[in-house]
Amino acid sequence: MSSPLIFIPGDEVPTDYLPSNGSAPLRLGPGLRLLSQAHPTPASTSKHVLTATQAGILSTDNKRNAVSILSSSNRRYIPTPNDLVIAQVHHSSVDYFYCMITPQSPHAVLGQLSFEGATKKTRPMLRGGDLVYARVLSTGLGAGAEVELTCVNPATGKSEPGGLGPLNGGMVFDISTGMAARLIRASSASAEQQGVAGLVVLDELGKKLEKAGGFEIAVGRNGKVWVDCSNSADHAVRVTVAIGRCLTTIDEHNLNPTDQRKLVTRVLREMKIES
Repeated sequence: MSSPLIFIPGDEVPTDYLPSNGSAPLRLGPGLRLLSQAHPTPASTSKHVLTATQAGILSTDNKRNAVSILSSSNRRYIPTPNDLVIAQVHHSSVDYFYCMITPQSPHAVLGQLSFEGATKKTRPMLRGGDLVYARVLSTGLGAGAEVELTCVNPATGKSEPGGLGPLNGGMVFDISTGMAARLIRASSASAEQQGVAGLVVLDELGKKLEKAGGFEIAVGRNGKVWVDCSNSADHAVRVTVAIGRCLTTIDEHNLNPTDQRKLVTRVLREMKIES
């Protein structure tokens, strides 16, 4: 298992390469589909038969019992159920908001009551240009099928985990889909997993900007990252721009952890932000 496994759509994932944490259900990330439940063999206790739905490298997380396909950084985003995305409202109807996920894809639909605690009287009044942090609920079947979004967990009706819902204030920066996947993994990692996916930038920024009020971040698999530093008072705009510069530069130049730390220090110094 020293060499990375590269898959193309339709390839079956060898069971020996799946996480073996039997105490938790297997979590499927982007790029994989469950075909069937198989009987365990003496060589493997896995009961899952998985197939790749996109080209990329197999990534496993034994601690979280998760597996996914890491795609190319510049790959065009294709909506997949359970993906977190940052969508922009284009227009609305009585029942739906029609949102843009990517410039080249048809509008996705978001129910006007698909928010935590929403009723006809309390639903958010979103207008064209407003942003929402949503989860892909379904993608339909066949070409041209509508993508449906939701801002609640269908099982609980709550917006957590993930903080789904309208994104107020802040700024949005464009990043590659590969960088978005790495940021999602890094932002959901525990303190003991510092440097997951080769990224230390979020930990470094968090330490250096703690005195400035910290920041909030939402990452969309569609290549968008939203940053809000409203707690930084008069320095909010400068801090937000600094974070955006760090993320986009690391994405563009694929910096290693040491260079990421140097970049954060340099950018904060150039933006005259005390740390």
